[in-house]
Amino acid sequence: MLHGMAERATIHVPVLPREVMEWLEPRPGQVIVDGTLGGGGHTLLLAERISQGADAPRSPYDSGFVLALDRDPAALAAAEKSLAGLPVKITQANFCELGDVLDELGIAAVDGVLLDLGLSSDQLADASRGFSFDAGGELDLRFNTDEGEPAWRLLARLKENEIAGLIYEFGEERYSRRIARRIVEARAARPIRTAGELADLVRRSIPRSADRIDSATRTFQALRIAVNRELESLELALARIPDRLKPGGRLAIISFHSLEDRRVKEAFRDDPRLENLTKKPIRPSDEEQHANPRSRSAKLRVAQRVT
Repeated sequence: MLHGMAERATIHVPVLPREVMEWLEPRPGQVIVDGTLGGGGHTLLLAERISQGADAPRSPYDSGFVLALDRDPAALAAAEKSLAGLPVKITQANFCELGDVLDELGIAAVDGVLLDLGLSSDQLADASRGFSFDAGGELDLRFNTDEGEPAWRLLARLKENEIAGLIYEFGEERYSRRIARRIVEARAARPIRTAGELADLVRRSIPRSADRIDSATRTFQALRIAVNRELESLELALARIPDRLKPGGRLAIISFHSLEDRRVKEAFRDDPRLENLTKKPIRPSDEEQHANPRSRSAKLRVAQRVT
């Protein structure tokens, strides 16, 4: 177990923690951004490195700090408690809004940025938000429930072909038309309001997956991406963040499906502001995958701001 992890009141386990530390190399005096705070695991490790061996600061941020962003108010509230006393500044924002946050703080550029695009285990465990397939709570799926519309409302208003297109594009689900047809048939009788109702409907609509994932996985992924506009946020971040990195500063991104990884790969390869440091993505070790099965699909790519 990595130092500090036992003290945290969260069930989320950060993915690729050692690899992230090795590639970002946080040091005292630096400003590192964790653009996806989540359960706070990566933020904690970054903050420990930044504060390690530093002279006693006049204020918590004199010797560098971690700027941690998240859209989820629940994640922010939990992190305020679990990261108290560490050089961490927590802000509610989408990571694609990093430039605005830095402007407000009077910071021109930072030494590194981490984006972990995965779903937090704490979010999955919250039955009221619909991230877990079998939850009895409302099918919401939003990271910030004060923004946008919940997934159940999206399913209630879209036409059948629009639902099919969404599930196919964002979930890469080949049975998208069949699922959309069943959704429209079911909602004619009564609205689909819970995650459990939708998961059961999808499972009845298509053959059981041969790759051991739940049959509802791709449909839920598609709806979550849609209501949170995740791919739009990622594309904006890839366009904006390099300008806020110091020369030699690094951008590390952990993705969990091909839609994300493809965009990261192409940006790191084609952006003249960046040097791609990882020709192939870094994957979790067999040991990590066994200890944390949710890490199995993780891919880490790292790029460096050219001078």
